[in-house]
Amino acid sequence: MKYPKNYLEEIKLRLKVSQVVGKTVKLKRRGKEFVGLSPFTTEKTPSFTVSDEKGFYHCFSSGEHGNIFDFLIKTQSIKFGEAVRQLASQAGMQPYKFTSFDLEKEKRYQTYKDILKDYSDYHHKLVFEKNSIALDYLKTRGISGEAITEFQIGFVPENSDYYTHLLKKFTEKEILLTGLFYKNEKYKKFVNRFHSRIIFPIRNIIGDVIAFGGRTIQNTKFAKYINSPETEFYKKGKHVFNLDKAKSAPNNNQEVIIVEGYMDVISIYSSGIKNVVSNSGIALTENQINLIWKFFSYPIVCLDGDISGQKAALRIAENLLQYIKENNKIGFVSMSKGMDPDDYIREKGQKSFAELIARNLSIEEFIWRIHLNNLDRSDPFATTKFEKNFKILCQSIKDQTLKKYILEHYLEKIKNLTPLQQFKRGKRINSYRVLNETKKIAVERDHLSKEEIKEYSILYIMYNYPKLVSPRVEIFKSINFSSKSLNDLKAELINLISEDKFKEKNLFDIDKKYLDLVKDINQNSVIKNIFLKKGENQQIEMLNEILKELNEIKFSRKIDELENKLIKEFDEKSYSDLMQLKSQRNKE
Repeated sequence: MKYPKNYLEEIKLRLKVSQVVGKTVKLKRRGKEFVGLSPFTTEKTPSFTVSDEKGFYHCFSSGEHGNIFDFLIKTQSIKFGEAVRQLASQAGMQPYKFTSFDLEKEKRYQTYKDILKDYSDYHHKLVFEKNSIALDYLKTRGISGEAITEFQIGFVPENSDYYTHLLKKFTEKEILLTGLFYKNEKYKKFVNRFHSRIIFPIRNIIGDVIAFGGRTIQNTKFAKYINSPETEFYKKGKHVFNLDKAKSAPNNNQEVIIVEGYMDVISIYSSGIKNVVSNSGIALTENQINLIWKFFSYPIVCLDGDISGQKAALRIAENLLQYIKENNKIGFVSMSKGMDPDDYIREKGQKSFAELIARNLSIEEFIWRIHLNNLDRSDPFATTKFEKNFKILCQSIKDQTLKKYILEHYLEKIKNLTPLQQFKRGKRINSYRVLNETKKIAVERDHLSKEEIKEYSILYIMYNYPKLVSPRVEIFKSINFSSKSLNDLKAELINLISEDKFKEKNLFDIDKKYLDLVKDINQNSVIKNIFLKKGENQQIEMLNEILKELNEIKFSRKIDELENKLIKEFDEKSYSDLMQLKSQRNKE
């Protein structure tokens, strides 16, 4: 008996061609494709290619070509039914049980697709009608006519008679199964669910329209966005908007950007960044991320920069952490407050957005920074809860090896947050450990000058211990660092500390802007391993000492510069400046 098309498509969605072929052929990645020695002929030079994006393999030496079912049939000499059973099992699906309803279901699905295609085509044309309010709205949002056509954006008028139009081709029962209409019991009539909205066709992986998203374009009491209800053939958590286009986009980095809304996708796509999809406003599900991973190894979540968007991003991150694998990772990007990707693209342009995406954080680092930003490090109970939460979170990771190393990674970071016990029974402990750590860092700091090392230490304190800096902010303002980037970072940190925004303000903006510099500071700060083990009074003493040492270094540098200048050419002003500096240093 013939297998339903939906069942076969589900198998192909769950399994990459490279995943199936790779059990028989040793494959090597080449761009977006894979190559290997042909299983059909004897050869020394690979002529066998596999494309996950296009869903087929091709052998140039033998001419063999096909999908995953064809591959098993030809390499194992089995029948189609057996190939389906093997691949269904590999995909984690139940064997298909044929019933008398199979043919009827296939017919229902075909009718369902026909109605949705008709609905999409009909309302797409209305966008371009004379005096179209939908077209005016889309233009104000920067959506071009080409983008409207490519995404087949439509418009459903308030008083649409489309239901009557459909009744000429389909039955009432068939129409209602699509979820496009609902019955108003009061007025005994059928209402178009998307009336007074622009609509975005939602397509499955092969490009068939299976649902719609709708957005209001005028002030109204109704929700801004709505989606089609779930139907027999549309499950929200199993589909991803624009994946049918994104999977064919040139992208050798195997990255895809996940945004929240349809407009975000269209805006980014229209700017030239084609590898973008949307979770359609719902929580990113296991089915969705596995579907995305089938085509992209590194999805990057980029949600709105408002509070609700950031909370949603954290929920998504904590939920998806359990699914990450060695070759299937996830990144996160934080937008500026009050901005969504559509706003960002229109205001700052495609290049700036691409740079923002490039500065993404891995899922584990994103989770860490969000929680760290809300931690009161002076509260031992808060820190205890903080550690316990991370242990619980890591327990959800399904990959056992990865679970071990991520947990160790977090525990090491937590250890560096809290002072270690300095004395036990009157004797100092772990001193050798501190010395070894310090020596290691010293080796890594060989590329830095003495002045830069001290500057890094001061910036490290400013970044990690703002409470110590706050009463002395004027002193820090007066420090002139040796480079523009260090001075710029110092100015931003002082601004946060002066305005008492350090706890409230997310440090992501600074991290993104000074990504490499912040990393360098955290790695090369001379007092990093010692400072955390001191009490507050000792920390203040150390801070004062570092400030004094930096001042001495700067004095010495200025004196050396002036002396070298005088050796080359004597002048009264330089000599006077030199004497003044030496006198000032002696006083201090």
